[in-house]
Amino acid sequence: MQALRPGEQDVLLVIDVQNDFCPGGSLPVPDGDRVVPLVNRLARQFAHVVFTQDWHTPHHTSFASSHAGKDPYQSTPLPYGEQVLWPDHCVQGTSGAAFHPDLDPNRAELVVRKGFRPGIDSYSAFFENDHATRTGLAGYLRDRGFRHAYLCGLAYDFCVKWSALDARREGFAATVIEDACRAIDLNGSAAAARAEMAAAGISLVQSARLAA
Repeated sequence: MQALRPGEQDVLLVIDVQNDFCPGGSLPVPDGDRVVPLVNRLARQFAHVVFTQDWHTPHHTSFASSHAGKDPYQSTPLPYGEQVLWPDHCVQGTSGAAFHPDLDPNRAELVVRKGFRPGIDSYSAFFENDHATRTGLAGYLRDRGFRHAYLCGLAYDFCVKWSALDARREGFAATVIEDACRAIDLNGSAAAARAEMAAAGISLVQSARLAA
């Protein structure tokens, strides 16, 4: 199989490799920390890298603690749609919101913070969960002349998936580097995410496909 060689029109999107999504955090993705060495290696293979960072206010509407009688991983209807309720996580300025200490941030040309509006969650790097409020990332990528987004990070079945789908909707080619991701896998969400991304024309590859 032909090797993929990232060029000047390609960008690596590193999604939410933060302490709260790693073992010991408040919303740990199983083996989330295992992606860090591979993400660091991938970042050295790309000329252009963008990080995203979950950045919630205290008492965010996506937190189960903000809804009386609700437990984490239950869902509730909100004005923008059905919302999974999470443990409090990635609260602005806390150690849980910081990038994993072994993640090398020096390759990042931009850090996109998301989920900072108290009344709406944000999985995607491109849109809030209402699918209307933009983060500004699409315009940035277009202004920079990028055409192809490669994605890795946490979690495969939520923020990586939503970001990849929105990259396609915004007219970019999208490739998810699967072994550089980990999934929450809530009620089969990992398999469902893989099928949804494949159906949307997103390439699903292993990091070995990328030429060193």
